[in-house]
Amino acid sequence: MKTFNQELNEHLSVMQLAQSCAESVEAAAKVLIKTFETGNKVLLCGNGGSAADAQHIAAEFVVRYQTKRRALPAIALTTDSSILTAHANDFDFDSVFARQIEALGNAGDTLIAISTSGNSKNVVQAAQIARVKSMNVIALTGENGGTLAQFATNLVTVPSKITARIQETHILIGHYWCGVVEENLHG
Repeated sequence: MKTFNQELNEHLSVMQLAQSCAESVEAAAKVLIKTFETGNKVLLCGNGGSAADAQHIAAEFVVRYQTKRRALPAIALTTDSSILTAHANDFDFDSVFARQIEALGNAGDTLIAISTSGNSKNVVQAAQIARVKSMNVIALTGENGGTLAQFATNLVTVPSKITARIQETHILIGHYWCGVVEENLHG
C-alpha cells in the first residue's frame, strides 16, 4: 500500500516541476485582468474534477477570493443541469459547452478550458467556438496540452501524466489567478 508520505512526495515533485509553467501562468493572469478591466466576462468548463475546478474558480471571481470587492463576471458552464441534460439528450455531450459559448460568449471574453489530458471533446469544441467568436482561450491542461493546445491563445501545461497531481496544480494556479486579479483590480 502506498503511504501518505509517498503521495505527498509525488505531489511536491509535480509542484516543483510546475515552476516551468510560471511564465504561461502569469501571461494568462494578464489576460484575465484585461478581460475584467474591459468589462468582459470569464467562462469556464471542464469535466469531472475539472468541472469542480471550473465552479470553484468562478465562485472565487464572483464572490471573492481574499478581499471584499465588487463581483466579477464569471460563469462555470458546468452548473446548469437543465442545459447539460437537455443538450446531451437532444444533441450530444461533445458540444454541450460549445453550445453555451455560442449563446453566452462575446469577443473579448475569456474561456478557461480545463482538461487534464487536453483531449476532452466537449472542452476542445468549446475552445474552437470561442476562437471563432474572437474570445481568449486559456487552456489549463497536463503534459503536452493535447488537442486543446491548438485552440489556446494561452496554454498552461502542468508537467505530469497523473490526473490527481495535475488537478492539484490546476487549483493552485486558479487560486493564483484569483489573487492576482483581486490585487490588480481592487488593490
